[in-house]
Amino acid sequence: MSLNRMSRRYDRFLGPDVAADVRDELRFHIDAKVHDLIAQGWTEEAARKEAARQFGNLRSTQREGERIGDSIERRKHMKEYWSDLLQDVRYSFRKLVRSPGFSAVAILTLALGISVNIVVFGILNEVILHPLHVTEPQNLYQIFHKEWMSGGPSYPAFEDFRRRNATFADMAAVYGLSSVGLQWDNTVREVSGYDVTGNYFDLLGVRPELGRFFHESDEHGPGSAPYVVLSDALWRREFHADPGVIGTTVNLSTHPFTIIGVAPPDFQGLERFFWPGYFVPMVNEEQVEGWDFLHSRLYNPVAVIGRLKPGVTMQQASDNLNAIAHELATEYPATDRDQSARLVRPGLEGDRRDVIREFLSSVMVLALLVLLAACANLASLFAARASDRSRELALRVALGSSRERLLRQLLTETILMSLLGGVAGMACAKALLSVLSRWQPFGTGSEQLVIAVDVRVYLFGLFLSLVSGIAFGFIPARHAWQSRPLQAMKNNPPESTHPRRFTARDLLLCAQIAMCSLLVTASLVALRGMVRALSAPLGIEPKHTVVAQVGLGMVGIGGGEALAKQKELIDAAESIPGVQAAGIVNFLPLSGSGMSGIPVYWPGTVDQSLSSQVLDTRVYPISPDYLKAAGTRLLTGRNVRWRDDAHAPRVAIINETFARKMFGNGPAVGRHFLLWNDLYEVIGVAEDGKYVDLNESPICAVYTSTAQMGQSSTVLVLRSKLSSRDIAAALQRILTDIAPTAPITIRTWENALSNVLFPARAAAAALGVMGTLAAMLALTGIFGMAAYSVSRRMKELGIRAALGARRFQILHSAVGRPFELLVFGSFVGLVAGFFASQLLGKIVYEADSRDPLVMCGAIATMAFLGFVATLIPARRALGLNPSALLREE
Repeated sequence: MSLNRMSRRYDRFLGPDVAADVRDELRFHIDAKVHDLIAQGWTEEAARKEAARQFGNLRSTQREGERIGDSIERRKHMKEYWSDLLQDVRYSFRKLVRSPGFSAVAILTLALGISVNIVVFGILNEVILHPLHVTEPQNLYQIFHKEWMSGGPSYPAFEDFRRRNATFADMAAVYGLSSVGLQWDNTVREVSGYDVTGNYFDLLGVRPELGRFFHESDEHGPGSAPYVVLSDALWRREFHADPGVIGTTVNLSTHPFTIIGVAPPDFQGLERFFWPGYFVPMVNEEQVEGWDFLHSRLYNPVAVIGRLKPGVTMQQASDNLNAIAHELATEYPATDRDQSARLVRPGLEGDRRDVIREFLSSVMVLALLVLLAACANLASLFAARASDRSRELALRVALGSSRERLLRQLLTETILMSLLGGVAGMACAKALLSVLSRWQPFGTGSEQLVIAVDVRVYLFGLFLSLVSGIAFGFIPARHAWQSRPLQAMKNNPPESTHPRRFTARDLLLCAQIAMCSLLVTASLVALRGMVRALSAPLGIEPKHTVVAQVGLGMVGIGGGEALAKQKELIDAAESIPGVQAAGIVNFLPLSGSGMSGIPVYWPGTVDQSLSSQVLDTRVYPISPDYLKAAGTRLLTGRNVRWRDDAHAPRVAIINETFARKMFGNGPAVGRHFLLWNDLYEVIGVAEDGKYVDLNESPICAVYTSTAQMGQSSTVLVLRSKLSSRDIAAALQRILTDIAPTAPITIRTWENALSNVLFPARAAAAALGVMGTLAAMLALTGIFGMAAYSVSRRMKELGIRAALGARRFQILHSAVGRPFELLVFGSFVGLVAGFFASQLLGKIVYEADSRDPLVMCGAIATMAFLGFVATLIPARRALGLNPSALLREE
């Protein structure tokens, strides 16, 4: 008989001690052979030797049989294990079906906690963990100056870095996002895109979805490559995904460009939040931008990206670039004094990566607290349920079930529950992430975050589900492990807990309340931060103000013609009934655009290098009534006038910070300074404001006369007490008559500030949701404990009432413990929130968890939750009838 056949026979027929059976079988056959040989005349010794020879190596055969037996035994154990596990799953599922209310509450609680974490992790995964959609993104770096958010080099300096460096395989430059007028099919639409060097797509290793990309070989000097590559979104939105557009000509800012290709759908350049609509060669930037920066070393408008050579480290590349920067400072001392370089990973506006990572990581920590609070809540519910099932568990022990089997059964129930909650949470999170991917918080434009739910998000959801099931299943399992079956089978009540002793369920509820109190405090801190952001001194009054962006330059209107159009726009706007003031500025403060970093010198300065400048400033060309329309106070001096034109001396209004840094504490009006080689006279001082973001330190700003600068960038600001809808409708008609082909965008100034206020609003929304979920968990946790305590102590409460206990004493006996835990847990949460300012500061604008309003609000919220949660159990305890209750007993 072969060993395989023997194995199959053993597997089918033999008992648990297969090895012993194999030994007995071999001994029987050897003895039978010896007996036959002796009958043939052999001696006993010779017969045994011959039998051993015929059967071969007995010890080896025995070991082989024992190995087969062990294998069979393991397979039997595995079959029994999986059979028992399947039985546990079926039993657990039946238990859940028999308690639909309990199951629904538990699954919903888990789904909310898990979905919040998956949403936050999905964003974190897309923004931080997910690589860019380019070839070998780990070798890509962006080159910045050493100062935080100080930008990249000038285009001529970029060419020097590219030509002289020995550590990068290649470098490319990017300028954008630029807004231009796209003229197609007799209409003009405002779109935003990038000016990039010809090697941009080759450096990134991207392949077109349709047509081709432009290359360095297409460039032969300024204006030599009038080509445009469309993004997939722009191609589908404006050209209806027509493949026939390849080779056709469109106008960008009135200049003809040929469409040669369409970028793939998942490519948005090297920034997570910005989706450019087009890409054009940088040699044609003057046609798109309206000015030439390719030959100027004074300004730093380009972002530089590079791919390291194999084997080159980040430090080696940084040292090489800084050596080149030192050479440039020697060769061009007037403009390249500070070209020191450092490498930053692309994807999140360079330096903002650390800020965004800290923000998302901190929100992730608070989201995990929500899940922990949910697990604590469910652990309390399952512990109470296990206590009620003590007789059932005791009977199972009496019928032969081991404590290990009970432990596995209870953990199977909780893990099954958590997996169902995880599936529900994943479905909810996926729907929310899909909504976020389609959401454009700043209106229709280039800012968007598309979140792809990949395998890491699913694995994270599965991990949270399993860990949650084990976490909240440990308490009931521990209760079952330590239970006394004999006492439970007698149906005796469990031993009472000393009134001063905390049980495991008490500690769970206390921890849950502490976490919920911390989250409620965080949500109130975020709410206060948003209020501060909305009421921060901006130097403008956006209420009752409508802004209209008119793309005059996008349709070829510039110079004197643009100034005439701007005057016409203002006169027409002021004629609208109810308009109090109307003015024009080139770019709105806090819009993310504008002329910044402009050097200012003392009058008479000959060496106008960066080392000779007194300060740098932002510049806003304005019309006479802009300050009044914007709500910016003129502290001293006069406003600009229309006669302050190109034929009059240059004039400027400076803000307080500029006046203090330039002229000290002395009077500024009548003083002079150099700007763009022109001598400007200070005619007024305006109040300080916010120009870039809410967290900025005071910076310098200059308002010049738009009549002296001839800016075609036009933003019309109207102040009126009428409704913005009425003003917008009238303004749309007027502007369309004056500039019928120019793209026009009209909105309230408050909506225009969505970009800068978005972080505060996002923090308030995120922490507000978490605080609400935490409040719901605290409410259900306190209610569950109070209701369970009253139901288990009805007889005791009846006796107390029969013996003359007062209502307050009965109330204290019924719900006193939950209130004690509420007070203690809330105190711990408030103290934790008090010391969590550093964590909250990474999320909330001007976070201050020690704000008296926040502390009082958190205390009031937790007290209200405690009152609502114990109201029904308290009414039940006070409304009991002692005589009826004792008769039932």
